[in-house]
Amino acid sequence: MAKNYYDILGVSKGATDDEIKKAYRKLAHKHHPDKSGGDEAKFKEINEAYQVLSDQSKRQQYDQFGQTFEGGSGAGNGFGGQGFGGFDFSGFQGFGGQNSGFEFGGEGFDDIFSNIFGGGSRARRRSRGADIQVDVEITFAEMVTGIRKNLDLYKRVACDRCHGTGGEPHADMKTCPTCKGSGQVETMRRSLFGSFSQVSECPECHGEGKIYEKKCSKCGGDGRVKEEQKIQLDIPAGIADGQTMSMQGQGEAGEKGAPAGDLYINLRVLPHRKFKRKGQDILSTESVPFSVVALGGKIEIETVKGSLILKIPAGTQSGEVFRVKGEGVPELNGRGVGSQLVTVVVKVPKSLSREQKDLLEKLKNQGI
Repeated sequence: MAKNYYDILGVSKGATDDEIKKAYRKLAHKHHPDKSGGDEAKFKEINEAYQVLSDQSKRQQYDQFGQTFEGGSGAGNGFGGQGFGGFDFSGFQGFGGQNSGFEFGGEGFDDIFSNIFGGGSRARRRSRGADIQVDVEITFAEMVTGIRKNLDLYKRVACDRCHGTGGEPHADMKTCPTCKGSGQVETMRRSLFGSFSQVSECPECHGEGKIYEKKCSKCGGDGRVKEEQKIQLDIPAGIADGQTMSMQGQGEAGEKGAPAGDLYINLRVLPHRKFKRKGQDILSTESVPFSVVALGGKIEIETVKGSLILKIPAGTQSGEVFRVKGEGVPELNGRGVGSQLVTVVVKVPKSLSREQKDLLEKLKNQGI
């Protein structure tokens, strides 16, 4: 059955390029095989879908053939068993025929012909920078109020001497002497079945066909160096324990001008000795003397922002909960604020004076 790339990424057929990119990054981060609980098969499927939908040409062809994209061989599609001047491609996976499976694995038709017939030069697509994941701890109070933190990351950044090009400043470009400008090299290999040639990317120019006459003295031609970089992180009020923030383009630098990776920050909220969070509310417990719950009075309670006076009505029972509005957790990126729910527990003294004992005996005899 043909794959529905839109369903794989969880987007509609009319999704914008930005929506497709955001959906891909979210799913790729979730299923990355290097992560705990990652799924390599799902990760590959997500990448396959993104390779098609992120490329306007491939997406147009996919939309044209609909759900039969993988096996489209109808009249007029140009990919039948005798397409391309009568050359029969029906024996090659990925071309005509009902069960061929029309796959776009990141290579276009020019790439496929180049591999089969040893075609001309093709510059390699420069690799995007690697993503970075870091764990950041914040206190309970910082979770409620929000906090700005500075992160020190040791990562690949664009070389400031060559500005990521890999060449010494003002150095000229020249044809790669290893591949003579083709971007590919051919090697002969021997086997039991005879000799055969293999075409691969040129190790000197990495498929570019040209190199700088002099490599950058700082990065050695890579265009990147490892340095410590400070990144300012604004953690919003109300973020939950275990949530992940992302900062686009703050990962490692890409190859020679390619986009940088992203930075993912996994937040951990440290537990508090007194407070617990439940949704947007903060839970706390206060011990109250028997005389106060019996006769009524006022007590001082602790909140995240400071101390407050709480009025206790006469006859309050142990375990009753009082709601203090506006002292809870703010809604993440919203305007609402939760409450603090204070549970009252009657404080029972461990030792009593003779006078206190006599008084309690009288109350006991009166059924109080």
